[in-house]
Amino acid sequence: MNHWLVKSEPFVYSWDDFEKAGRSVWDGVRNYQARNNLKAMQKGDWVFFYHSNEGLAVVGIAQVDREAYPDPTTDDARWVVVELVPVQKLKRPVSLQEIKSDNRLQEIALIRQSRLSVMPIKREEFDLILSFSNDENT
Repeated sequence: MNHWLVKSEPFVYSWDDFEKAGRSVWDGVRNYQARNNLKAMQKGDWVFFYHSNEGLAVVGIAQVDREAYPDPTTDDARWVVVELVPVQKLKRPVSLQEIKSDNRLQEIALIRQSRLSVMPIKREEFDLILSFSNDENT
């Protein structure tokens, strides 16, 4: 099983919007590296949902429900989508600042490739961020 992080601007599509919809076609990706990451996603993979631009925090966990297929928003066959379903909102958001301040997360793609909208993360990184969310003393 792989672990991923996807970004969405909350004023465009927030975690609350995602939960209300109950699933989402992750479309509109027009970066080759992000597209390749979508293609690598497998059904059942865990995905962090990150609020970008406003909030700057991991806010929820989703799961890949359908693997990559052609993006219906374009006629260009180079682009793909996946379908995600919400699993749970985090107990508390984990901010980018919190992630940046932990030495164990200095190699996470969220820091190293901050503009990438779909990125892989290591299982250890996923577990650590999840533990931050569960730690009410942070």
